[in-house]
Parts: sequence; structure tokens; C-alpha cells
Amino acid sequence: MAENVEKIVIIGTHGAEDPERASMPFVVANAALAMDVQVNVVLQGYSVTLAQKGVNEHVFAGGFPPLKELMDSFFAQGGKILVCTPCIKERKIEQGMLLEGATAIAAGRVVQECLEAKATLNY
Repeated sequence: MAENVEKIVIIGTHGAEDPERASMPFVVANAALAMDVQVNVVLQGYSVTLAQKGVNEHVFAGGFPPLKELMDSFFAQGGKILVCTPCIKERKIEQGMLLEGATAIAAGRVVQECLEAKATLNY
């Protein structure tokens, strides 16, 4: 990571069962990307389902754009989603079922990302 690039990690833990909390990581991530801050969104627990193709099309939280729009904007601006490997295995989600731009990772990578970041947020 270049020294002059600021980076944050946003950890999401809520899926479609809580549309507002599912959307918040991507609202903040898009704002950070617009400010030229590098962002990685880490999805853990039930939130990993949001990285599965087609799921985000059905998540709507009042006051926010639809989750699909937020995630499309996030990817278009260069954002990356890192998905908990044990969490997707538990839900029988395979790498090929994930959105393009989502990568399965293990706990060590989460720690590395957080250590490199200027801030870590959790939703």
C-alpha cells in the first residue's frame, strides 16, 4: 500500500434480514471512495449472503438507494468485497456463486487488512 493512500475496512455482519444495517457499510464505503479513500468491505456471518449473485436485488432500506445500486456503485469505484470463507461454507455458497469482485478470505487476511487500515468500522 502506498504511504499516501488512506484505507479503511468496513465489516458488515447483517444481511437481508436487516436491510438498513445491510446497506450502511455500502453507504459509508461509497462516501469514502468518493473521497479517494481505499475501501475493503469485509462480510462476515449472515452478511455473506449479500455477496451471492441476485440477493442484493431484493434488499431495500427506507432512506437509502436499493442495495444493488449501492453495491454496483461501490464496485464501479474500485471497492472490494472480502467474504469470510468459513461463513460461506456454512451456508453452502461456493466462490462461483459470488458476485464478481467478491473474494473469499480467511481470518488472517481480515487481520492484515485491519492492521493496514487507518480505521475499521463495524455494522
